[in-house]
Amino acid sequence: MKIASWNVNSVRSRQQHLLDWLTKNPVDVLCLQETKVIDADFPRKPFEDAGYHLYISGQKSYNGVALLSREPLNDVSAGFEAIVGKELTDDLDEQKRVITGVINNIRIVNLYVPNGSSVGSEKYDYKLKWLKLLKIYLEILRASDTPEFCVCGDFNIALEAIDIYSSKVKETDIMASPAERSALQEILAIGLQDAFRKFTKEGKHFSWWDYRTGAFKQNRGWRIDHHYLTPKLYEKAVSCIIDTEPRAWEKPSDHAPVIVELSLPV
Repeated sequence: MKIASWNVNSVRSRQQHLLDWLTKNPVDVLCLQETKVIDADFPRKPFEDAGYHLYISGQKSYNGVALLSREPLNDVSAGFEAIVGKELTDDLDEQKRVITGVINNIRIVNLYVPNGSSVGSEKYDYKLKWLKLLKIYLEILRASDTPEFCVCGDFNIALEAIDIYSSKVKETDIMASPAERSALQEILAIGLQDAFRKFTKEGKHFSWWDYRTGAFKQNRGWRIDHHYLTPKLYEKAVSCIIDTEPRAWEKPSDHAPVIVELSLPV
């Protein structure tokens, strides 16, 4: 089974890129972030014609997540509220950032974690609040009838210095601050492991490059798109790669797809 995660930075702008990539990489499940379109305007037909079932949660111009699956998914829900309840969710579902579904008794959790803007800002505080609720959300899922899952998406956090192109990045920089990293570490402590680091220990492997300053050509990137697996799935992982080819295409997303392969039947 192959599961891919890709922040496409607008599904309508990158529709042909997605279709071309899926033709070459017919993954079983594709998790998209930053679709940037309301559900009614999502370009469903081309992907359905390509053999995918679509599950979407979007909003106009911002955010948005989607699951594309070759087989129908079960127990699909969007947002935190369906799992943690309305009282705990508060206003954290107003931005469309979470969608989940089950395939072959494996739960896929697709996330678009808030960026946070700058350390100490209101958006930064919102990000930390969001991550705290995410931990509760995943703890509930871990105790459910489908305890094995893949949590993937754009986390907007480089967990270690090795995940950033430069050692000059400061702890005051967004996506690398101690509070963000600590929040993610607390989430992983419920029993999640980084699929990419199972196979690749060295640095200079990134999934996002700023559009500015020729960052991609110089490989001045960050690894902020991840697949985290529960222990049994981690054991079943046979590869996890970052496909940088689409980042070199004309008018690309600033992110590259990340693909994990599990030795499981589909």
